[in-house]
Amino acid sequence: MEPTKLARLMHFLQDELAIPSSDLQLAARRTEHTPGLLPIILWQYGLVSTTQLSRIFDWLEQESQVELR
Repeated sequence: MEPTKLARLMHFLQDELAIPSSDLQLAARRTEHTPGLLPIILWQYGLVSTTQLSRIFDWLEQESQVELR
């Protein structure tokens, strides 16, 4: 995941899903070399619910569609 998209994802996670920055930092450390796994790591650590995980995937899909235009 390119840095700008990752930054937008982090903003979405904080602003829309109200995930604390400390939780995001924990997950980011676990995905340092594979940032695309960030949503899964958040879910595996119990930092997001399955509903929130679904919203994250929906957001990622929308972002991908915007990039293709």
